[in-house]
This record gives sequence, C-alpha cells and structure tokens, in this order.
Amino acid sequence: MSTTVLDENKIDKMDVNIGIPKEQRKKIADGLSKVLADTYMLYLKTHNYHWNVTGAHFHSLHEQFEEQYTELAEAVDEIAERIRSLGYRSPGSFLEFKELTSIEEDTDHSIKGMEMVRQLALDNEAVLRTARQVVPVCDDAGDEATLDLLTQRLNVHSKTAWMLRSHLE
Repeated sequence: MSTTVLDENKIDKMDVNIGIPKEQRKKIADGLSKVLADTYMLYLKTHNYHWNVTGAHFHSLHEQFEEQYTELAEAVDEIAERIRSLGYRSPGSFLEFKELTSIEEDTDHSIKGMEMVRQLALDNEAVLRTARQVVPVCDDAGDEATLDLLTQRLNVHSKTAWMLRSHLE
C-alpha cells in the first residue's frame, strides 16, 4: 500500500466560499479587528484594575472586575475566530491592537477604585461604538453569524456599562 505525502509548499490556499463576497468579508474582518483590539485592550485594563484596586470597595470591585475580564477573555477568542472564519488573519500582537484600538491604556498607578469604575464604563461604551460601526456592513453582506456575535457583544457591553455607571450614582 502506497502512502501519498502532501508537499505543503505546493498546496494553494483554499478560497473561502461562504456566500459573502471577498470585498464584504474584508470590510467585516477589518471592522471586527477593531472590535477585537478594543475588546483586548478592555480585557487588559480590566485585569490590571482587578489586580490593583484598593479602598473601601476593594472586595466587590475585585470580584466584579474578575467576572468582567473572564468574560472578555472568552470574547477575544470568539471575535478572533470569526475573523479567521471569514478568511482573514486576526491581529494578535499588542502592537497591532494598540494601532487598531480606540481605548487608551491606563498608566496611572495612583488611580482609585471609583475612577477605575468610571474608566471601565467609558471603555465599555467605546467598544459599543466600535461594534455598532460593523453592524451595517454585516447587514449589507447578509452575514448573520457576525451579526449574532456583535449583538451578543452589544448586549454584554451595554449591561456592563450600566452596572459600572450604577456604582457612580
């Protein structure tokens, strides 16, 4: 019995044919890359705040931030995999994320708990704005899978922003 060994250098990349034209898939992937970058930066900031929160609300904020960064870690993976399923490379380096994100890194080591809450509320709203920009592109392309993903993200970030703002009232 003969075994055929494939030479991977000679195999052409398979075309993606999922019923969405390449140009539209590219626009969607580009938009999702920005959502991914915002989500990753929000994850990083939330994790930082989880580690460094102090003060009267330490315990509740520490736990709330952990719930949020855990959810964000899963979201990062889902968004990146959706970009890949559209046939494009997902950004995956800090440099790429920094270039694509609308979220500012926090380097203030003296930030207090309620200011962390305020920053995270604003950042969740920023992710919402970025995600909303991709919705019409997905709608035009008939990309229900990405619309579903974005709808889930819109729900999560809306609720998270509301919960964070509630601390500040």
